[in-house]
Amino acid sequence: MNEPTDNTPHAHTPRPPLLVTIPQAAELLAVSRSTVYQLIWDDELAPIRIGRSVRLTIDDLEDYVQRKRAA
Repeated sequence: MNEPTDNTPHAHTPRPPLLVTIPQAAELLAVSRSTVYQLIWDDELAPIRIGRSVRLTIDDLEDYVQRKRAA
């Protein structure tokens, strides 16, 4: 049995999710869910709504952290 190599069509590197939930974002930022909601209400984070679900992008979370570091 051959192991897949990097150039085979079946081998791929798992990608991080494009969107995360509020609890996931809170865990990534090491803050509470209510803090994430407050950041949304303060326009620090831009939520993406899909139906009734609210999600945040990993890029937006990283940008927020970089803005805070620069401040």
